[in-house]
Amino acid sequence: MVEAILRELELQRDYLGGAELHSIYFGGGTPSLLELPELERIFEKIYALHRVAGDAEITLEANPDDLTKEKLHDLRRHTPVKRLSIGIQSFHDEDLRWMNRAHTAAHARHCLYQAAAAGFDDLTIDLIYGAPTTTDAHWAENLRIALEEGIPHLSCYGLTVEEGTALAHFVRAGKSPAIDEEKAARQFGFLQDTLAARGYEHYEISNFALPGRYARHNSSYWRGEPYLGVGPSAHSFNGHSRQWNVANNARYLRALEAGELPFEREELTPAQRYNEYVMTGLRTIWGCEPDRIAAIGPAFAAYFLNGIEPFLRDGTVEQNGEIYRLSRAGKLFADRIASTLFWTEAGK
Repeated sequence: MVEAILRELELQRDYLGGAELHSIYFGGGTPSLLELPELERIFEKIYALHRVAGDAEITLEANPDDLTKEKLHDLRRHTPVKRLSIGIQSFHDEDLRWMNRAHTAAHARHCLYQAAAAGFDDLTIDLIYGAPTTTDAHWAENLRIALEEGIPHLSCYGLTVEEGTALAHFVRAGKSPAIDEEKAARQFGFLQDTLAARGYEHYEISNFALPGRYARHNSSYWRGEPYLGVGPSAHSFNGHSRQWNVANNARYLRALEAGELPFEREELTPAQRYNEYVMTGLRTIWGCEPDRIAAIGPAFAAYFLNGIEPFLRDGTVEQNGEIYRLSRAGKLFADRIASTLFWTEAGK
């Protein structure tokens, strides 16, 4: 797999047109399984092929059970990784067992201690609210611990039931309760209040950070900047087209062994570019700007301004100069508001 990734980096070296890299993100689930020599080879290739900014944000996603004391010290001493994104999910064993996580609550807290001891002060953690086992008291305790640990960035997600997953099957079979939307909304509101009181900025629906600690990688995605994704299932975007690699590992390996790039590409129509901008922009503090929409096409700007009026009236969208973004109340209905504003053949 590492050989294939190195080969893909070579074949995709011109995708970003020689632009300087300001973010490198090892994501996709379990990159923390990579051994130090494997990570070093990948970094060597990236630095050989691209100009990397001296202050680039370099992040590694990790599961708590993968981050041993030795691994953390190796990452800090021998790689340019500066930031860790740790999938904590909860500091309660009952929640973790229900989520089928391998780590325990004690392991999660110890992992944060070890990361700090290794010299990592740029951390983000994932937390999940709205799970059947996550009581309001559990959720309050999760946030208390995160704040006590001084985590500068939190990604907090409401539990969702995705079709085709084991959870969806269990819900349909009555083996797991359906999502309690009222509880999820209550816990989301508590999340907003608690973090705002501690100086965190709610800069995207699911993301909160202390001033100056926004995730550069994710912010670039939400603001429509180009990026290159490498590896099975990875997506790339250059401003006008999207491409995505095959998800099957064996097919990915076979293609790269043959010197081929295993992806599909889609050229985005103006309508798709408009819809994507609305979907991502509204979720952030940067919001949507009619001038940027007009650059896609004047008709889209007129359509947006007409469609946004009902949400301004009911208070779910707020206007600040030429910027339109979701209000606190509107953040509960982000997907519905965005889909209502989408350009469709029937609704244009």
